[in-house]
Amino acid sequence: MSLVAEIARETQVPILSFADTAPEWAPERWPSLLQASPDKRAQMKAIAAIVQSWNWHQVIVIYEDTDSSARGVIPHLHDALREVNSEVSQFVAFSPFASSDSISKELENIKSKQYCRVFVVHLSFKLAVRLFEMAKNMEMMKKDYVWITTDPFTSLVHSINASVISSMKGILGVRSYYPKMGQHFENFNQRFRTRFSRKYPREEKKEPGIYAVQAYDAMRTIALGLNKTGSKRGGKELLENILDADFHGLSGEVKFKNQNVAAAEIFEIVNIVIGTGYKELGYWSNGLGFSEDIHENSIYNSSMIDLGQVYWPGGPRCTPRGWTALTSAKRLRIGVPSMSGYKEYVNVDDRLGTNFSGFSIEVFKATTESMKMECDDCMPSFPLYEFQYFNGSYDKLVEQIHLKVRGSLIE
Repeated sequence: MSLVAEIARETQVPILSFADTAPEWAPERWPSLLQASPDKRAQMKAIAAIVQSWNWHQVIVIYEDTDSSARGVIPHLHDALREVNSEVSQFVAFSPFASSDSISKELENIKSKQYCRVFVVHLSFKLAVRLFEMAKNMEMMKKDYVWITTDPFTSLVHSINASVISSMKGILGVRSYYPKMGQHFENFNQRFRTRFSRKYPREEKKEPGIYAVQAYDAMRTIALGLNKTGSKRGGKELLENILDADFHGLSGEVKFKNQNVAAAEIFEIVNIVIGTGYKELGYWSNGLGFSEDIHENSIYNSSMIDLGQVYWPGGPRCTPRGWTALTSAKRLRIGVPSMSGYKEYVNVDDRLGTNFSGFSIEVFKATTESMKMECDDCMPSFPLYEFQYFNGSYDKLVEQIHLKVRGSLIE
């Protein structure tokens, strides 16, 4: 994008970009570069609202390692999750040209070392398809797993054939909303289907997606700008006419502010299900929340639960906890010193196998059990542990901790 933008700056030819985002300093350096697709800030809030609806407190973010994603999408997602008291436990970046081996190794690493089972996937369509096929083979598309996808994948879900979509059952997706109604849209839809059928006669699914309508609106914006310039077909005057655009396009409002088209405020929530491919669960509107439909009398809720039954990985009645216990996880070793001055607090009896007792031991056990009960539907906040006998004093035990020889200390 930077190379094209530099050429546009020298020639004063307007460029309409569909990248995720442009750098904050782009308007000053590249005045001819315009962002023709809405930024992803509001969409990240929609994803955070889904996470909040089910009280998932930790998320793993899988994204494509491109400048626009790392700079303009992931920070917004991170901030949106923090606003709903959730956090990103791990960021996983894949190259656009990631090999199957690297994807498989990364998924295996996540599966074996992370409690968290809530994934937000921001990958290009082809890379996301490969990811989900591998995830299914590795039994990561089953009960207690959550997969939430963003526009690059979700907006093309209508084009996935049955053989591919079978590996994606239970995925929740967020995609940009546009009203599929009105004479203008019907005319466009008919022409799109006719041309698509002519070029791809074997394809069964021919409906346009958000990228098609955004491209159409971009071309219409340029055409309207050219009409205003008269005989002049470019340069500063064309740029100014494009920036003055203010009309309701197929994708929504087309109006520029600081060289960016108006932000999207409404998103559609879809669910990949068995048999029919996918279903539209409802909508999320920025500042309003979730609703089953979009009209003047729509009823909004802060939680997605009110939208109805979701088909999750594992089946419709298997609402995921979003985490799972790791049987292979390394246990936290709790060092208990044998030379305690107060046996009522900490006592170690190794005559019949090591037995740990005392007030501090009982408080520790009760606290961890309480945390497990409170977190029945969320990610556990305390790892697996075991008491370990230490033949020595507190001072010696603390020294072992410093040397990373043993585990933790019970006071």
